[in-house]
Amino acid sequence: MSLARLPVKGLLVLLGCLALWEVLARQSGALALYFPPASQVLATLAAIVGNGELLGHIAASLWRFAQGYALAAALAVSAGLCFGLWRPLYVLFEPLIELLRPMPSPATIPIAILFLGIGDEMKVAVTVYACFWPILLNTIDGVRAIDPVLMNTAATFRLGPWERFRKVVLPAASPQIVTGLRVSLAIALILVTTSEMVVSNDGLGFYILDLQRSFQIPEMYAAIVGLAVIGYGLNRLFLALDGWAMAWHKGLTRKEEIL
Repeated sequence: MSLARLPVKGLLVLLGCLALWEVLARQSGALALYFPPASQVLATLAAIVGNGELLGHIAASLWRFAQGYALAAALAVSAGLCFGLWRPLYVLFEPLIELLRPMPSPATIPIAILFLGIGDEMKVAVTVYACFWPILLNTIDGVRAIDPVLMNTAATFRLGPWERFRKVVLPAASPQIVTGLRVSLAIALILVTTSEMVVSNDGLGFYILDLQRSFQIPEMYAAIVGLAVIGYGLNRLFLALDGWAMAWHKGLTRKEEIL
């Protein structure tokens, strides 16, 4: 990455926040007990990463995250394409969708425990439920927003249903599908961590709560910072993949703006 592409201003803001954190934490010894300085937290983070204590919990959380996110993406995109293409099918399921999607996802954890127990299946199921709705709704909107001229052109060229879907519907709806996938990325990490806090014996959520209960405050903050870094890294990875997979769309949009 070239220096010109580095988010210099953003990095300066981040460094400023860390400096402010350091100064405020050192104003009072009593405060530092519950709010340790940033330098101590970062040193602790390096220590628990170096001794492998944090890495095992990261691996457990990321495995659950990957399963839940991938399953939600497959189910939601498939359902969204069907609902978007066939309006009567969406009308049939609309009351159920509008009833379930506003429900706070953590509220489903007791139900998931009841039916699936306290293993990974429960955590994956809760993650799937939380991620499903943003992807579903964005996919439906993406299909419905397709320019009728494109569909009429496909009919004029006598494209079959599969060709029409592959060459017109999927490319036209893909920008909004990608938006739904990006929104659900953070939701998946949140729900995995939350479910691990409720019931688990490993994972970042369990680890953070266990550190708080045992009053290992610097380690707790270090694990939280580590979780934030993972979330940032996942988002950057997603953007990189998006830039590669959607390069054709970004190029087309730029040409339209020039014209």
